[in-house]
Amino acid sequence: MMELLLFSTLFVGTHLGIAGTPLRGVIVSKAGEGAYLIGYAVISLLTLSWMVDAYKVAPYVETWGQLYSLQPIALGLMLVAFFLVVVGLTTPSPTLVGAEGLLDKDNAVRGILRITRHPFLMGVALWALTHLVVNGDVAGLILFGAMILLCVVGAYSIDQKRREKLGDKWSDFASQTSAIPFVAIIQGRNHLAIGELGWWRILLAIGGFLSMLMYHARLFGVSPLAAIG
Repeated sequence: MMELLLFSTLFVGTHLGIAGTPLRGVIVSKAGEGAYLIGYAVISLLTLSWMVDAYKVAPYVETWGQLYSLQPIALGLMLVAFFLVVVGLTTPSPTLVGAEGLLDKDNAVRGILRITRHPFLMGVALWALTHLVVNGDVAGLILFGAMILLCVVGAYSIDQKRREKLGDKWSDFASQTSAIPFVAIIQGRNHLAIGELGWWRILLAIGGFLSMLMYHARLFGVSPLAAIG
């Protein structure tokens, strides 16, 4: 369990302690943007791999216990999480590194960005929160709690850096969107446009979700359908 705590701290710390601080600018000025991105990606993959491996061998120490009755709800939330992650990753967004120029376009707020300006981070956060609640153990609290913390603080950090760098361009974009999914739509600052999402993205997300159902037991040792079947 201590290894899991250590590697989770490293995973979150390397993200928030480098990408979310002036240290990033120092590294880029000395090594260059390309070298920084490669090094950052390697460190992220290594710490993520160590964290997941530590989670796999961590003992099950119950907190509130496995909530099998919530399994149907959890599956629905996982489908939403897959939708946010897949559609978000395949949709151009000014929140991505080097894509700030998209704000110069009249249609910068399109598709999934009408729902949330941080679809990937919100999808991962939803995935982590769902697993944290349903699993009900200490190891899950550490692993998935770390992922939630990283996603929430990461979204806030991106907003802050874009606001400082882009000023009114970002403020205009942010005023039409929301970090939390559907808030801007509920508040009347935007509207849902299903046709802009791209049907191939939606089908890809559904395909990813169905693949997860098929291979989850083989990869992680437990079937998400066990409590239902």
